[in-house]
Amino acid sequence: MPRKVNLIIDIQSRMRAGKGPAYERWAKVFNLKQLAATLQYLQENNLLEYEQLAERTAQATDRFHAFSDKIKSIEAAANANAELMAATVDYAKTRAVFDGYKAAKYSRKYYAEHEADIELHRAAQATFRRVLSGAKLPKIDMLKQERRRLTAEKKTAYKE
Repeated sequence: MPRKVNLIIDIQSRMRAGKGPAYERWAKVFNLKQLAATLQYLQENNLLEYEQLAERTAQATDRFHAFSDKIKSIEAAANANAELMAATVDYAKTRAVFDGYKAAKYSRKYYAEHEADIELHRAAQATFRRVLSGAKLPKIDMLKQERRRLTAEKKTAYKE
């Protein structure tokens, strides 16, 4: 025998918590409205059998998890893209200073004068090695285009 969906609304626990008769009246009306909306949805979607409801719930849960994983991977790619863009800007700003440091044959005096810029340059290089894993650095326009694509893809995934 197939199981039917059974929705039970319990107001008694709230009444024991000290709520008054006005709250009880409001809760009954609110719960009846919610119950009516739920029943209408179940009837419109032919989900009155428990097995059908359980199956649709499992499908919705699986779909949610798939989209959640997709959004997480998009966000990871977007974060890597943002890191690359920031590192590219830092690298470009500090390149002249680092070239001067190399020309000075890694002089301690030059390093002391430009320590912040040199360390920023080295941090940008480390980011390139970590994120790109030896691949060629893409142009900044390609990074911007990729960021726009990832943002649009993330928006459509959120809509789903």
